[in-house]
Amino acid sequence: MSVNEGKAWRCTVCGYIHYGDEPPDECPVCNAPASEFEPVEAEAKVEAQRSDVGKIVIAGAGIAGLSAAGAAREAAPDAEIVLISTDTEFPYYRLNLTRYLAGEISDNELPIHPPEWYADNRIELLTGNSLHKINAADKTVLLQDGTTVGFDRLVVTTGAYPFIPPIGGTELTGVFSLRTADNARAILDAVQPDKQVVVIGGGILGLETAGALALRGAKVTVLEAYDHLMPRQLNAKGGAVLLAHLGTLGIDVIKNARAKQIEGEGIVSGVRLKDDTLVPAEMAVITVGVRSNAWMLQEAGLIVNRGVLVDNFMRTSNPDILAAGDVCEHDGVCYGSWAAAQYQGKIAGMNAAGIPTEFGGIPRSHMLKILGKDMVSIGLIKPEDGSCCVIEDEPDGGYRMFMFRDDLLVGTLLIGDIAVNMPARSAIESRTSFVELLTGSPSAQDVAAAL
Repeated sequence: MSVNEGKAWRCTVCGYIHYGDEPPDECPVCNAPASEFEPVEAEAKVEAQRSDVGKIVIAGAGIAGLSAAGAAREAAPDAEIVLISTDTEFPYYRLNLTRYLAGEISDNELPIHPPEWYADNRIELLTGNSLHKINAADKTVLLQDGTTVGFDRLVVTTGAYPFIPPIGGTELTGVFSLRTADNARAILDAVQPDKQVVVIGGGILGLETAGALALRGAKVTVLEAYDHLMPRQLNAKGGAVLLAHLGTLGIDVIKNARAKQIEGEGIVSGVRLKDDTLVPAEMAVITVGVRSNAWMLQEAGLIVNRGVLVDNFMRTSNPDILAAGDVCEHDGVCYGSWAAAQYQGKIAGMNAAGIPTEFGGIPRSHMLKILGKDMVSIGLIKPEDGSCCVIEDEPDGGYRMFMFRDDLLVGTLLIGDIAVNMPARSAIESRTSFVELLTGSPSAQDVAAAL
């Protein structure tokens, strides 16, 4: 097996890795300019591997599926690779749908790769189709159109679907969810300046959607079920800082707000809360979370909890069936993030191609775009016990928090200036000791300088 080192560049804002002699003009994930890229040591790329890999079928063409396909092709030049996509268009960055809603990118900027990439890499792309049934015993999959496809290794990256809460009125005209490019186009067709829009759910997707529609001139109200924004990604102080920023954008937020009913005669006219408050609305966008698309894997006899269970090699309970991204659960964690899906997809592709590669888990991380104030949370953001030490400040209308357990950095929350994002991520992943720094009484500025 021979390798080619190549060159690589990492976006210091979101961590995206670009391979090439020069960094890209801008990051395709977070839109950071070329100046925000730093050179990193490129991972070895396999140029030759066993010729007996056979046929690899990848079901799902999001970032996990695309990463699996690319890694499998690098590892197994002679393998037959089939990529199955539910969408009728070329695979795109789902992460960029809110940027598309905001008008920051156009339709033709959505695809991850140009059409020729699939032909050049000899990846057969089946669009407008979806996985319908997995026959593990005879190693075939049945597609929605009735086609049967055989496999030697199957990589399932079917992702997740939007969760629609059990409330009335979700069938009314003017109610939307956001998971696909077609969903985004339908929302754009409906939104107009000054239109009253209620976004149900104040997580990352909800806030990015709210920000995008506010940029389109809509009057947006966000319903957050908890006492502060983004409770899974922010602590109370971070939520307060973000809430104040949303106010400057003209976005209203109602906290502790649980929707009971979407009201209207055929078309949305308001959202009734459980306390009986009626929030006027001409549109409603539901962004309360997703559920893993793992039901077919369960029907196939594989072990499924919140997602299909995978080991460190991204193998399910059937060693010839692997999974990556939102559809899977590793070591009790369903990551639900772009970075984890990309990483898991690459590892699944390499293992499907016969290169044993382990996924040991990564700190959970999340990034907020669109709102004009960057936010990154990594790892633990709320103390779990008395061994945790929180160091925080609020510089220039932003917020930064560093959480230590003993002498290790275990979590970081940055709003506004996120320049120490990548060094903090690296310190968490490498378990760097900060024992000397912590012997004194360091400020958040001291921690940032040490990173």
